[in-house]
Amino acid sequence: MPNARPRSITNEEPSSGRVQQASGHRHTRAFELLVLASLYAHEHLVPHTMSGKSAAEERGDRLDVYWDAINDLLIWKLQTTLRETLRLDDEIIGRSLKRYLSPLLFPDREPPTELMVSLQAFAGLLAAQIELNTFLSRSVDAHCFDDSVRFVLADDRLSLEEIDPTAKAKWIRDGKKLELLPGYWLHRAFYDFAASDMVHVRIGRPENQGDNRLAYIRAMATQLRLREVYGVADTVTAHTGETADMFQALLSLELTARFFMLDFIVPFVEGAEQTGNWIVSLRRLAMGGLMNGLQIRFPLTWSGRAEKVSKTTGWTVTTGQPAGNARMAAAILDFWTHDLLSEAERLQKGEPGLAPRLIERPYLKFGHQLVQLPWVAALQSNSTAAINNLRRLAARRGEAAEETRRIESQLATLLRGRGFRVLLNWQPPAERRDAGEVDVIAALDGHLFILEVKSTYIRRSMHEAWLHASTTLRKAGLQLRRKVDVVQWVLGTDAELCEALGLARGQRPQLLHGWIVDTSIESDHERFNGLLKVSLEEVIVALRDDRSLLGDPEGLVSGRVPANAELADRHVRPTLYPSGFSVARFVSAIEDERVWDVVGVGVDEQWPGSSPQVGAEA
Repeated sequence: MPNARPRSITNEEPSSGRVQQASGHRHTRAFELLVLASLYAHEHLVPHTMSGKSAAEERGDRLDVYWDAINDLLIWKLQTTLRETLRLDDEIIGRSLKRYLSPLLFPDREPPTELMVSLQAFAGLLAAQIELNTFLSRSVDAHCFDDSVRFVLADDRLSLEEIDPTAKAKWIRDGKKLELLPGYWLHRAFYDFAASDMVHVRIGRPENQGDNRLAYIRAMATQLRLREVYGVADTVTAHTGETADMFQALLSLELTARFFMLDFIVPFVEGAEQTGNWIVSLRRLAMGGLMNGLQIRFPLTWSGRAEKVSKTTGWTVTTGQPAGNARMAAAILDFWTHDLLSEAERLQKGEPGLAPRLIERPYLKFGHQLVQLPWVAALQSNSTAAINNLRRLAARRGEAAEETRRIESQLATLLRGRGFRVLLNWQPPAERRDAGEVDVIAALDGHLFILEVKSTYIRRSMHEAWLHASTTLRKAGLQLRRKVDVVQWVLGTDAELCEALGLARGQRPQLLHGWIVDTSIESDHERFNGLLKVSLEEVIVALRDDRSLLGDPEGLVSGRVPANAELADRHVRPTLYPSGFSVARFVSAIEDERVWDVVGVGVDEQWPGSSPQVGAEA
């Protein structure tokens, strides 16, 4: 979800800080900008104690604000840099590190004055970008996309006045829902893993068994979510055209995250806690890597594509491929790669398109070199990365239409499991064909459901959420209203349709429900053209009756053993249907949002909104 909405705003213009600071970075390469960003991140965005917060969090700041601003600066650099500077080789990397990293990590007798000036300039540039983003959020975005506030001019000062507290409370509530969902899928994956033969299989070296298992379960969780919510198959096509195994791609990302967490972030945090000095800790980390087989333990890492494929081939080991598959490793690598040269060319030509965020394709390609940011890889939400890689950046893939069909089919399977009679992709008669195909029709005990399924991505801003509501959902409401009308009309005469739904010919359902079932949480439980919009994940939880998994019953997300021992027993967990499932109770569970009651999701003025990009999956 996007940032929490501001309470007030002045009519001051944002400072020209970025313009002033930018002059010092005009000739800085994009790679060098990332070096400075990584140093800044270790000073301000990574905790310096094992149980503490980062310096930015201690100041009361939100980490996603910084991540977004760094992403914006990278895009700005790609828009303005000479494209030939985006090709790296060992000599160029060496020169850049000698100026922007070595004086800090490997100091000589002279203090690293020039580097500290550059780092200070970067901090000023980042602060200016954050100020600009905040100004836009509190002025343009608030004016255009936030109906809960209005602008008030008093004593030559412009302020935002809240006029709809309910809308703000709902925004916060929806953010809490989004924050809880990764834990739900993690618990389901945990139970599936525990019940499978994999529980007896050693994954990797014995000393890495625990961490490899956790990575495996996390990859299972994301695959479950992709399969059941987004209809993603076991294989997907990367933007290069190569086919990649989805689970192996997810496992590769999870293993990368665990590697950077255990080999980079944890030693850095331990060192910072022991010494009280983040620079000394970075030096220790770097020297330790060099003494341990010349391993790179810098604030950012790089390698050639061929070398990276070779190193990650072992992560593609399967029963059928005991030595791994280099071609699969290459396809997986391409799936997660952001080609900065191609992106700069698109941006500088002004061509339309979506720029990947740092987490969505975390391998940054500079010619033949791939750069990674350990602090991003270790802390990002891999579930969000996978979903948005497929549904935001690659929404026009040829597989997307089939994925939507698969979503509808899986929803139909859940409904049939509860006794519903279900029709998929029903076409109205020729004279009413303008109403369009009906995704799902389901009937049970006098209730008729007409469902319009929409599949999108996880959004990060109020602007994105507003566009989704005012375009996709508004259109869906108009479409669904026509479909509801035509189904009602046809039921009066179509014996075949009535029989398929278990209705007597000419029988009208006692209660009719038209729902927009959307993969996103935006505009949850609002009505469009009088019809309810509900998230697909809420419907899945209600039909499966496993809402207790939203409450972290095993402590997998929090890392804490549940205080209520009974809650940890899967056989006695609370149910939505204590008197047994019925369609009326199902409707009540959805319309009254009782799926979320078990975790106490409500209005909390101090809760700042969820941040799926930064550590949403604890």
